[in-house]
Amino acid sequence: MANRQSQYAPHSSSQVLIESFLLEGIMKKTFELTHPKIKQARRVDAVKHELKKYVKRERNKKLPAGVDYWDFDCKFGNTEAEAETVHLSQINKLIDKTQEENLTSFYVEILAKPGFRESADFADYDDE
Repeated sequence: MANRQSQYAPHSSSQVLIESFLLEGIMKKTFELTHPKIKQARRVDAVKHELKKYVKRERNKKLPAGVDYWDFDCKFGNTEAEAETVHLSQINKLIDKTQEENLTSFYVEILAKPGFRESADFADYDDE
């Protein structure tokens, strides 16, 4: 038993925390829309559901101190190299567009990050 534990290099606790934070809030995936037994429309629905579950899971995580909400940086494209920055609300529309163009796969990247609300400056508004 002692030999088995010595095979693994010891990690400092701070290094493990940093690695877990970096890997925790990122989804990078290329989704295949072709399947031998599943029709493309059902596969598209399954992909949308998977993305929705991921976003919901990230939003339900406890917020760090001083953070107002979870924000998301998203990229979408046919491949990872072609991915462009998009808003989270546009992803379903882009998936539908991919289906209409009969493409076989697409790449999605979603990065959860802390979000901070900016308060409105009411001095700019005139009260009438």
